Amino acid sequence: MATLLPPPKRIKVYHNVPEPEPEKVQQIPNVIVQFVSEDDGSAMAPAVNLPANVSREGLEALVNKLSPPEDDPVPFAFHVALPEEAVKSSGSPARIVISKSLEADVLNHSSGHFTPEDVLVVYCSPQNVFKVRPATRCSSTLSGHTSPILCAAFSPTGNLLATGSGDTNARLWDLNTETPSHVLSGHVGWVLCVEWEAMERKLATGGHDGHVRLWEPKTGKAIGEAMKGHTKWITSLSWEPIHINPIAPRLASSSKDGTVRVWSTLTRRAEYTLGGHTASVNVVRWAGSGGSKGVLYTASSDRTVRVWDAEAGRPLYVLKDHAHWVTTLALNTDFALRTGPFDHTGKKPTSDEEAQKLAKDRYDTILRSTPELLISGSDDHTLYLWSLFPSPLCATKPAGTKPLARLTGHQRQVSHVAFSPDGRWAASAAWDSSVRIWEGRTGKFVATLRGHVGAVYRLAWSADSRMLISASKDSTLKIWDLKTYKIKVDLPGHTDEVYCVDFVADKVVSGGRDRTVKIWKN
Repeated sequence: MATLLPPPKRIKVYHNVPEPEPEKVQQIPNVIVQFVSEDDGSAMAPAVNLPANVSREGLEALVNKLSPPEDDPVPFAFHVALPEEAVKSSGSPARIVISKSLEADVLNHSSGHFTPEDVLVVYCSPQNVFKVRPATRCSSTLSGHTSPILCAAFSPTGNLLATGSGDTNARLWDLNTETPSHVLSGHVGWVLCVEWEAMERKLATGGHDGHVRLWEPKTGKAIGEAMKGHTKWITSLSWEPIHINPIAPRLASSSKDGTVRVWSTLTRRAEYTLGGHTASVNVVRWAGSGGSKGVLYTASSDRTVRVWDAEAGRPLYVLKDHAHWVTTLALNTDFALRTGPFDHTGKKPTSDEEAQKLAKDRYDTILRSTPELLISGSDDHTLYLWSLFPSPLCATKPAGTKPLARLTGHQRQVSHVAFSPDGRWAASAAWDSSVRIWEGRTGKFVATLRGHVGAVYRLAWSADSRMLISASKDSTLKIWDLKTYKIKVDLPGHTDEVYCVDFVADKVVSGGRDRTVKIWKN
């Protein structure tokens, strides 16, 4: 008798739905990864074979393990460069930032350029050990000015804030209590620029009346009379770096009258006048290298950028590449020059000599990996990156009077450009409502940040170089995350155009046409 097979098993049914098929185990591909330093492109370790799903944190731990044992663990940012032809065809940013894993970010990238067969060259850039929290709320709205606020600047330690307005007054605000501290009245026209000395002993203001005034921040009293000499309004101010002159740094002022004057703060007289430009000088920057007293860069509506020896005002170079007014300049050492001896630890120097040494150390940290670089932005919609003087601490050769790179892509006039504090990035804002990010050392395009619906007027970086904030005609501020190139936080609140913004520690300050100063924090 034939054996009867048992009846087939009844299929289990859950609420009349058959049991799902078991998922197949996916094979994780292995990839060969070469870690290279973003600073000089040198290999940080031999190529390693890794599973593609290793997380970003795992990569960080691995790089710290592979680096010399005496180094403390450092946070790293990782990215893979997308070749130019892939950028053009896919329209994606030139850098693929690794935020999750190699598999999620690189192998599955929308450009489809990378496969597990490729050797992935992963660029590693060490991040600051401290981290700035993004501002998410408005903690104070300070009224007091009776006209639009045209300029705002935090003091180097971040304890005080100075604002200048169309009501002819500058005001000082205490940031610990977020209250007004002093009104600085003396100008007879709009206050167009405010600039702190890097030791926080003096504040300089420049006005539409053509006068430059100095103030004592603790008492709010004027230091002497106005410094007169310019025949038209002041467009920008710049202090001599602390590592060159810690005791009584001089002050440079540029003006619509086509001249730049360098003032001694001790005698309160102009030491010399730079007259070479044939139209309004829009910006002046005092750089820390290039001469024993540094050099002055001036940008003008005569379409040139001029370079002067700051010792006696001798002209050195004329850079004539722009085709329209040059309206903005930025140095990759701006943050170190502006904050002088003060860093995130909050230590205060006890003497001028100590301050000079601390400021010199902070300045030299940037010059170890790159010479001092300058970016100029113009109404011809382009920017140029310049490297004029060698750095004694690094082997990179300067490019001389030829630009290192021409940065194109904006569709309208460039309104502002700013280097990140560590000098790795540069950001430019323009009237085309966009912000563009560039590599700070090569000028290569990285990404476009879109989100504003009006012209972007000003930019400011967080001290850890991980975030950028932009102020716009559309009455908002936006904080951008540089891992995703997307908006991290949107800060609406102003009722009209925002003209100025500054970022210190985890506080942001903004002012504009609605006559209020807003302080934002986490």
